[in-house]
Amino acid sequence: MWVDSVIATLSLRDRAAQLVWPWILSDYVSERSAEWSRIARLVREDHVGGFILSVGSPLDIAAKANALQRLSALPLLMSADMETGAGFRARAGFFVPNGIDLGGATVFPSQMALGASRDTALAYAFGLATAREARALGIPVVFGPVLDVNNNPANPVIGARSFAEDPQLAARLGVATIRGLQDGGVLATGKHFPGHGDTETNSHLALSVVTASRARLDSVELLPFRAAIAANVGAIMTFHGFLPALDSSGVPATLSPRVMTGLLRHELGFQGLLVTDAMDMRGVVDKFGAAEAATMAIAAGNDVLLMPANVPAAIDAVIKGVQSGRYTEDRLNQSVRRVLTLKARFGLVRDRFVSVEGVRAIVGDSMNLRLADSIAQRSIVLAKDSSALVPLGGNGTAPKVAVITYARRTDLSAGTTLISELRRGLPHVTSTFVSADDEDPRFETPMRMADAADVVVVCSYVNITSETATALAPRAFADFVSGLISSGRRVVLVSLGTPYLLQQVPSVSTYVVGWGGSPASQRAVARALLGSRPISGTLPIAIPPILPIGAGIVRQVSPQHR
Repeated sequence: MWVDSVIATLSLRDRAAQLVWPWILSDYVSERSAEWSRIARLVREDHVGGFILSVGSPLDIAAKANALQRLSALPLLMSADMETGAGFRARAGFFVPNGIDLGGATVFPSQMALGASRDTALAYAFGLATAREARALGIPVVFGPVLDVNNNPANPVIGARSFAEDPQLAARLGVATIRGLQDGGVLATGKHFPGHGDTETNSHLALSVVTASRARLDSVELLPFRAAIAANVGAIMTFHGFLPALDSSGVPATLSPRVMTGLLRHELGFQGLLVTDAMDMRGVVDKFGAAEAATMAIAAGNDVLLMPANVPAAIDAVIKGVQSGRYTEDRLNQSVRRVLTLKARFGLVRDRFVSVEGVRAIVGDSMNLRLADSIAQRSIVLAKDSSALVPLGGNGTAPKVAVITYARRTDLSAGTTLISELRRGLPHVTSTFVSADDEDPRFETPMRMADAADVVVVCSYVNITSETATALAPRAFADFVSGLISSGRRVVLVSLGTPYLLQQVPSVSTYVVGWGGSPASQRAVARALLGSRPISGTLPIAIPPILPIGAGIVRQVSPQHR
C-alpha cells in the first residue's frame, strides 16, 4: 500500500532518482563544510534513492547515515561493500606517526580463506556476524558475497575475493554466506553476474572479456549464481565485461538486455534487486559515455545505477530513456517498486535511524573477533615445506628469525601483528620493511639481516586492487626472493596477498598462504609458523603448474605447545 501510494505521488524525475545511488566517503565532515553541502544537495535537490557508503569509522558511518536520513523526504537505502565483513569499510584507521590502530568493525580474512577451510558453518557465521554489524551501522544492503569463480590465476581484480576455482565449492560457500547475511537482517548481493573470474583485464580500467563457450559458462561461471537464486538471494550485482557467448553485439553484460533480462530475469528466474557495478568504471563509460551507459543499463533491466560520476546527469539519462521510447514508465516503475519495497521491508518507513550510542555494543564485538580468528586459523595453507622449516624451531632449538615485510607504504598494519606474535614465541626475531611502491627497492638491509639469521621469513602483502592491471608481484621482489633461495638461505615465503605468488618463485621450499593482511590472518600465520596451532587448510585453487587444487600439508600442534 505504501509503495503504490508513493509511486503515484512521485514525479518522473523523482522516480528516476530512486534508482541512482551515489558513492560517498563515511568520514567525519563538519555541517558547514563544502563537502557536506555537496552531499546534502544529493538528497535535498536530487532526491537520490540511496547511497553506497565507503570508508569511515563505525561511529562516523552511523552518524552520517542518520544525518542523511534526516534530510530526505523518503527513507534512504544505505549500502556498502562488505566482502570481508563490516570492517571492509568501517575502520577508524591508524593514528600517524604513532601507528596506533584506532579499531573499528570486524575484519575477516578474504573469502578464499573460507574456501581453504571448506566449512559452510563458518561461512554462515561470517555472514550472520557481518549482517549484525551492518545493521547496527544503518546499512541494510550488503554488496557481497563475491560469487565469481576465480579460474584464471592472472585475474588482476578478483583473486582471493572469490571463494574458489571449483564452482561447486564456490556455490556451497556462497549460499551459506547469503543465508547468514539474510538471516541477520540484510540484503545479500551476489556479484559479479554472469562471472568475472576468467579474465585478465581489470574492468575498472578497461572492458573485460570472457571468451568461454555457453556450455562452459553454464557449468562453471553461472553455477554459483543459479545456487544463489535458488537460495533466494536478495540482490545481484553486474559485471562490466563482454561475453560473446551470451551477447555477441559487443556490449558489456551490464548493458545487455540479453544477459540481464533474457538470461538473468527470464531464464534463471531472478526477481530481486539488480544493481550495476560502479557506473564510473571504464568498462562501461569508455565506449558509450556515462549518460548513454546509464540509459542502456536501465533498458537492459537494471534497477540501481551505482556510483555514477555525475548524479544529475545520470537521473537525466534515466528520464531520457522514457521520453525517447527506449523503455516505458511501467518498466521504470518496476525498478522503483523494488527499491521502495525494500525500504518498507527493512522497516525504514517506521524508523530510518540507528542508535549511534548502540554501535559499540555490536560492532567489533569480541565474539565476532574470535570468529575472525577461527576462520583465519582454519584457513592457513602450508602449501610446500620440503625443507621441514615449519614449525620454526621444530627441532627443539629456537632459531634466529629475520622477518622481511614487503608491502605498500600505505599499508600501516602490514607485519605488525605477525611480528609481535612471533616475538612472543621466539627470543630472536629481527624485522625490516621493504616498500612495494619503490620502482627500484633497496634490499641491502634485508640481505644483512638474512646473513645473521637461521631462517628468513619473507611476508608479501602485495595484493590486487581496483587499480592493478596485473596480478603479478613486481619482478624486483620476486628476483630478491629467488636470490635468497639460490644463495642457500633457508626461506619461508608467506603470501598474505595473492595466493598465486608461488608461480613467480617456484624454487622456494616452504610456502604458506595466509589469505589477507588482517590482524586475524597475521596472527594465524604466526601461530602456524610457531606450531602453537594446527595447520589444516587446503588450496581451493590450483597454482599451475606447481600445485593442484586441494594441496596442503596438515600439521598438528608441535610438542612444546601441547
